[in-house]
Amino acid sequence: MPADAPFAYDGLYRTIHEKARLGILTSLISRPDGLSFSDLLRLCALTQGNLSRHLQVLEEAGLVEITKGYQLNRPHTQVRLTRSGRQRFLDYLQVLEQIVKDAAEVTEETPKPA
Repeated sequence: MPADAPFAYDGLYRTIHEKARLGILTSLISRPDGLSFSDLLRLCALTQGNLSRHLQVLEEAGLVEITKGYQLNRPHTQVRLTRSGRQRFLDYLQVLEQIVKDAAEVTEETPKPA
């Protein structure tokens, strides 16, 4: 970050920062094999349409890959983070961590009302 703009936080990407997409990526980060569409529906409390749209945005950004097929003769959709998606999400989390640190420092420096 430039010294004259310490709170610009250029690493906060709108694609990731949206609440539903943040939940999807958080769900996927610890599961290298990914999750099924139905698992993501449950974990993120989204409707099918909302989840589909958010997954489309994440896929277009190269953050996730979506595999469609069949499992036990039923349609099955599997979603997993791409290698670059995983790294971009971890970088994003580092920026969030910095925000928390910066806010804590500013709060400690602010005089408390008497």
